[in-house]
Amino acid sequence: MILDDEKEKEEIEIRECSKICLDNDIECDCTECTHWIKFGEDNNCDLISIKKHGPLTLRQVGERMGVSYVRIKQIEDVAIKKIRKTTTLEDMQD
Repeated sequence: MILDDEKEKEEIEIRECSKICLDNDIECDCTECTHWIKFGEDNNCDLISIKKHGPLTLRQVGERMGVSYVRIKQIEDVAIKKIRKTTTLEDMQD
C-alpha cells in the first residue's frame, strides 16, 4: 500500500531540465528559472524538492527560500486572505 505522501511525490510533474539534474545528481545553474532556489541538497529546484520530500513544512520552505518560517507564514496568511476574499465575492455574485 502506498501512503498519501508517497502518492503525492509520484504525482509531481517535473520539467525536462529538472529530470536531467535529478538523474545526473547535479545542481541546476539556471538562476533565471522560476523554479530555481539556492538549495543544493534539492538540486537548486523547487520541483525536485517537492518530488523528493512531498509537502513541506513552513520551516522547510523557509530554509529553502532563505527566509524565516515566520515570514513564510506571513506570506501564507496574506495569500489565504486574498483567496477567501475572492471566493466570497464570487459566491455573492452567484
